Amino acid sequence: MGAVVAGWFTILVLITTFSDAAPGAIAIFPGHDFIEHLPEGASIFDFGKYWIGIRSNQPGLGLALYNAGAVLVLPAGLPGCLPLAAPG
Repeated sequence: MGAVVAGWFTILVLITTFSDAAPGAIAIFPGHDFIEHLPEGASIFDFGKYWIGIRSNQPGLGLALYNAGAVLVLPAGLPGCLPLAAPG
């Protein structure tokens, strides 16, 4: 079970780091000056004690969030594994 969870997190990290498939990202354990180093055009859509949700239309959001000081960056807003056709 642990290998499945580790593999799932690895896939999520790779998606966020090397693709722009997700419209946003969750930055886990951001640094104290994280917000000051957000990339141009990025906006905060939600936050918690240990995470911040970021949206951006600019490419390379995952790497930019790591450079801004996030310890872990996960995708936010992906449609899922099986995107369904729109009704009608």
